[in-house]
Amino acid sequence: MTNWKEIDLLAKTWVKEAGQKIKEAMREEVTIETKSNPNDLVTNIDKETEQFLIDNIQSVFPDHHILGEEGQGDKLTSLDGIVWMIDPIDGTMNFVHQKRNFTISIGIFENGIGKIGLIYDVIHDELYHAFQGEGAYMNDTKLGKMKRVPLEKAILGINATWITENSRIDPNVLSPLVKRVRGTRSYGSAALELAYVASGRLDIYVTMRLAPWDYAAGCILLNEVGGIYTTLNGKSVNFLENTSVLAGNPNCHQTILSDYLSEQ
Repeated sequence: MTNWKEIDLLAKTWVKEAGQKIKEAMREEVTIETKSNPNDLVTNIDKETEQFLIDNIQSVFPDHHILGEEGQGDKLTSLDGIVWMIDPIDGTMNFVHQKRNFTISIGIFENGIGKIGLIYDVIHDELYHAFQGEGAYMNDTKLGKMKRVPLEKAILGINATWITENSRIDPNVLSPLVKRVRGTRSYGSAALELAYVASGRLDIYVTMRLAPWDYAAGCILLNEVGGIYTTLNGKSVNFLENTSVLAGNPNCHQTILSDYLSEQ
């Protein structure tokens, strides 16, 4: 039988150790490369952090599968078995330019069911964590169940890209939403923004494209606080695919779907 408490304890230990290594590495010169475009950054620390986590996982759990952003894990076509989804630094641009507002994000699944979610804000030493059926926490503070907030009083997490000219959505679809909510924020790290939704710092989060390692841990947190997440057309997310994500408290989620996205 799988010892999930052991997995949870070790995962938290490794995430904290990785965070300490990142802090130490930040004192040295960082090597920056680009991936798909000039703004899609990766550093030597991203790669080293992912390898550190993979080495630890494989040394203790050699039969587990790993899906990592920097491609050092497995090539997966299903979520059978136990799968770790790892983003070693979510918010690499923030890491490079701000030296803050980035996270280590890990979602652990068993046969497609989210079991453990960890999002570690390294600089602020805030570990958002969830264990299936036992609630979600920020460090030792239990996160309350999500409150019903009307859209007019909601804080929306959204990147300005989606309300300006872009290749994925007509900006006229979401710009009225921005005018309707109480305020907007953009933190540059999807995992951090999902953690903020789970903890009530944001009420709703909208984005057109995330990879599984960006949203996996956040969705597990949301499961434990009564949040909801779908694609922007209201379908279930596929944890093996890049997808749009609409996540937050159920009434805001439903209002956005019906008032802004029903014809998309």
